Amino acid sequence: MKNWQKVYEDGSPVRAEIVKGVLEENDIQAVILNKKESVYQIHGYYEVLVPQTDALIAINIVKNEITF
Repeated sequence: MKNWQKVYEDGSPVRAEIVKGVLEENDIQAVILNKKESVYQIHGYYEVLVPQTDALIAINIVKNEITF
């Protein structure tokens, strides 16, 4: 995924979806990349990626507007 940057990482798919939703509400395109291992779902995490041009804005939104 060239020209995309990770702005959030978590083991919970629900949290990753919330972050994606908040970013999309702010007109930032976001995708979730599943990096969980497929058999036992114990190891790994979910990444939220945005285009590099929106990365700084997205990081600020994640840090300042989203709390769990």
